[in-house]
Amino acid sequence: MNYGFVKVAAASPHVRVGDCKFNTERIEGQIAIADGKGVQIIVFPELSITGYTCGDLFGQQLLLEEAEMGLIQILNNTRQLDIISIIGMPIVVDSTLVNAAVVIQKGKVLGAVAKTYLPNYKEFYEQRWFTSSTQLTRSNVRLCGQIIPIGANLLFETSSTTFGIEICEDLWATIPPSSALALQGAEIIFNMSADNEGIGKHNYVCSLISQQSARCISGYVFASCGFGESTTDVVFAGNGIIYENGTQLAHSERFSIKEQLTISEIDIERIRAERRVNTTYAANRGNLGRLDPIRIYTEFVNKRELTLTRPINPHPFIPQGAELNERCEEVFSIQVSALAQRLKHTEAKTAVIGISGGLDSTLALLVCVKTYDKLGLSRKDILGITMPGFGTTDRTYLNAIELMKSLGISMREISIKEACIQHFKDINHDINVHDVTYENSQARERTQILMDIANQTRGMVIGTGDLSELALGWATYNGDHMSMYGINSSIPKTLVRHLVQWVAENEIDNTSQKTLLDIVDTPISPELIPADENGEINQKTEDLVGPYELHDFFLYYVLRFGFRPSKIFFLATIAFKGSYDDETIKKWLQTFFRRFFTQQFKRSCLPDGPKVGSISISPRGDWRMPSDASPASWLKECEKL
Repeated sequence: MNYGFVKVAAASPHVRVGDCKFNTERIEGQIAIADGKGVQIIVFPELSITGYTCGDLFGQQLLLEEAEMGLIQILNNTRQLDIISIIGMPIVVDSTLVNAAVVIQKGKVLGAVAKTYLPNYKEFYEQRWFTSSTQLTRSNVRLCGQIIPIGANLLFETSSTTFGIEICEDLWATIPPSSALALQGAEIIFNMSADNEGIGKHNYVCSLISQQSARCISGYVFASCGFGESTTDVVFAGNGIIYENGTQLAHSERFSIKEQLTISEIDIERIRAERRVNTTYAANRGNLGRLDPIRIYTEFVNKRELTLTRPINPHPFIPQGAELNERCEEVFSIQVSALAQRLKHTEAKTAVIGISGGLDSTLALLVCVKTYDKLGLSRKDILGITMPGFGTTDRTYLNAIELMKSLGISMREISIKEACIQHFKDINHDINVHDVTYENSQARERTQILMDIANQTRGMVIGTGDLSELALGWATYNGDHMSMYGINSSIPKTLVRHLVQWVAENEIDNTSQKTLLDIVDTPISPELIPADENGEINQKTEDLVGPYELHDFFLYYVLRFGFRPSKIFFLATIAFKGSYDDETIKKWLQTFFRRFFTQQFKRSCLPDGPKVGSISISPRGDWRMPSDASPASWLKECEKL
């Protein structure tokens, strides 16, 4: 299976200006190499058969005939290959010259896309030689003995995707042709360019491509002229750049004197998922009018074994490098702003929060402290309640106490042991039976304490549960599942740890920092089962429900793109290679889908909480699902993996 991926390439071949025979051979060579690597569609730079910098040589009959003969040679020598190639060349149309992108496959010319916007300023003077697509008076032309469609509104449909083409300056237009092509169904845009270099220009070009691919919700493959073009006045760096919906997947080495193929895979299923849920995309299509494109159908491409070259981040909620600090700061700021508004609106006198010494309650407390500081309120009006139970260990207990002391909030300790023992007697439950009743009664007792103290102090109970726990239903219904405001409700577990560490390293005093860093290193546990003989945590969540890094990976692709289990499994085996074997990934993927479906009833009545990222499971916002939906189809596919 190819799981919706289309392998594409941007080529940067050697070129000799005006030497069509040499250029043709270099193009053929790169087509062959790309086909051997499983590339399905390859794009070459602008006017790649002749060279872009021919100047007034474009008026020479010999050059134009040599260009067509070169294309005939490419057709003959690649007719056995499945690959679709997009090649730049000048084409004569009714005694005018068009700067065109010619699409070929298996010895046939499928069509030619004419450049629309011809730059005629500063170092550019294309209108001296070429005619815009807007001035064409016909929709077909004879090329290489074939009658082919020509224009700017061509769409090419393959068995895997639909693509469109624009040429260089078209991208720089106020409304690029690719915008219309995308609304008409193009999922990948190919751009053959002769973009020359200048100080700071490369970053600007990348931003244009990024924004256009995001605006069009598409893939974007950019191939620019390189070494060998004339340097009489300008220099070309040979840029091969591939983006997908605003994210760069691959780029070539700039200013290389070697030929290059920039290869990656565009996830068409991901693009289609984004477009399905983006109602603005559909509305924009309706406003486009009746500009019917010419649709060209390509031949079937034999499926090959898919080898991904694009990286798959095992932690999709966590950005890499310097961006992580920026992300943490932004998320924390969103949480603080959300809580500040809720406190002001409700006129709550206190914020009541249960402090366990674990990650989630720590993050919620840090948000409270920052919010009270921002509002100019006393930290003493934050009521931290630690409620040791049967499974509380010295490590988490002491961390909870030390953190509350160092942060200067009001602190109370209320043991739940005696209340739970009495409750077990009342309902005739054996205290030595450590089942779900034993565990959940402790969670509900803690929630009752928090709610009642909030009533006593005209306060608000701040929820601590995170997105990952809520997705899996790893919360006691009407216990830690409930609060008056769930400040962590859309933050995945894998990000919680980084947020706490970021606060420790950037926003807190040295005394609190030491405690926070120890909390970061503490195993995740609800601590509802008594500790082991050494006083250590005996109930580790990830041993029971599975590694959160796997569940967050599954959650991201299920909710963000609606991917099926087989594709998520395929991506996970790549992302976690060397960390988890296939059977382990399959086991926890089954657990994820089983719990995700059966625990929806808990998510259907969640308290308010801020959305901070691209995913939320609020029943009022991003995720509306019936509590009795069947997981049968998803689990059946998991079994077949």
